[in-house]
Parts: sequence; structure tokens; C-alpha cells
Amino acid sequence: MRMSATAGIGRIPVRDVQPMVDHGRRPAKAVTGESFEVSATVFREGHDAVAANVVLKDPEGRPGPWTPMRELAPGSDRWGATVTPDAPGDWTYRVEAWSDPVATWRHTARIKVPAGIDAGLVLEEGAELYRRAAAGVPKEAGRAVLLTAATTLLDDTLPVATRLAAALTPEVDAVLARHPLRDLVTSSDPLPLLVERERAL
Repeated sequence: MRMSATAGIGRIPVRDVQPMVDHGRRPAKAVTGESFEVSATVFREGHDAVAANVVLKDPEGRPGPWTPMRELAPGSDRWGATVTPDAPGDWTYRVEAWSDPVATWRHTARIKVPAGIDAGLVLEEGAELYRRAAAGVPKEAGRAVLLTAATTLLDDTLPVATRLAAALTPEVDAVLARHPLRDLVTSSDPLPLLVERERAL
């Protein structure tokens, strides 16, 4: 779904993307190798977790690796990330936001499983999410880590605490940080960025 950088509407609105010059009609400016912060307001009704990232597109039109954003202050709905264009020319940047079903599940599982509330069902739901996430991970980038976690979540010969712990390891976290499961992805419109060799005096 295409959305305005200033007044997006949709399942997960992306609003007030900064920096923005003259409502996006003129480019923000940077120098090659200079880092700057991109920020936006991102929110969703309800209790599901959301996440966001910045996508820089170089002068050739190639999207670079996206940069994960963080919430700038808890509960503020304001997200930001530092990006660094590495060549001069006319770039663009945009913000993507999405529902994070794995983070939502983890929050629920950490409450329900230790309390013994629907533990088997919660662990089965987690296994399905981890399988979905694994489908988007290249084999060499840790797909097997997620599939192993999914198998352990389903292994009812193990204690439920052991099954849950297998889904919350640092190895699993590292794979999901690089290849998150993203639902309902919403994007701001691209904004222009002029990257100069050196700052004009």
C-alpha cells in the first residue's frame, strides 16, 4: 500500500517522516559518509507489536540493506534510525512499518507458558510462526536455527519451559533480527536526498 510520508492511513500508519524539506518537494542534504537520523511516527491500534525500518535507495535505484528503527522513547510511537549514504548523487529514503507477529507471540508466551495458561496451544502457535519466518530466511543465513526452534516448540516430551526457552535463544534472536517475519507492511512515499561529495561552504 502506498502512503503519504506526512499523513499515511492504513493498518499501520507511517506519519511525519523526517528529515523532510518543503513537504518532500526539495531534497534533504548530506555529505558522502555522513550519518543522519531518519525518524517517523509509527503506531497500530491494539496490543500487537510493531516494528519499522529505513530503506535507502542509491542513485542507480538499488535499495540498500534496510536499517532497523528503534522506538526513540518508550510509548512515544516515534521511531528512528541512523543511516549513512556512501556515494554522491540523488538518493531516496522511505520508512516501512509492519506488524511483528513473532514479538507479539513472544510477549504472550512469556506470560502464558509459565502460568500454565493454554501452554500447549501457545507453543504450537509459536512453532507455526517460526516455520513461516524460516521460509523467508536463506539457507545459509540461519533457516535451520528457526526450524530447529519450531521442532522443539512442538516436542511434547519436553517440559514446556524447555520448549519455550528453545525459541528465545540468542541464536534465534540474531536470525530474526536480520530476517524478521513482517505482516501488513506499510511504506511511506520515498523522499529525496541529495548526497554531495563535500559540504558547500
